[in-house]
Amino acid sequence: MTWIIAFVAAALAFGALDALWLGWAGNNFYRPRLGDMLADSFRMGPALVFYAAYVAAMVWFAVRPGLSAGLGNAALNGALLGAICYATYDLTNQATLKQWSTTVTIADIIWGAFATSVAATVATYAASKLA
Repeated sequence: MTWIIAFVAAALAFGALDALWLGWAGNNFYRPRLGDMLADSFRMGPALVFYAAYVAAMVWFAVRPGLSAGLGNAALNGALLGAICYATYDLTNQATLKQWSTTVTIADIIWGAFATSVAATVATYAASKLA
């Protein structure tokens, strides 16, 4: 039951944070910098695969250790996981695409670290209290 609670709490927390960020950043931050590289509409299938895999990784690499070592550990591991995962995406784009905004790379890495840290902390707290 602990892992179900952790997964659901992480998914809800990360999903809410990412929905807020993408709701604002899509047109105000990404489109001005990435323009025609962005799809005309959101593709739900790949997004759901990403979120399911990412939340599972968050539970394994941040929440699980956080349940043993405390919320600070979950927050730190979440921040590290988020920064590494978002850096992988953005730096690969910067290395392989003709044009990729360094500003987007920096903002995404910061966002990934922040959102994953918060979601991992919330999920650790929920799992420790409700399971």
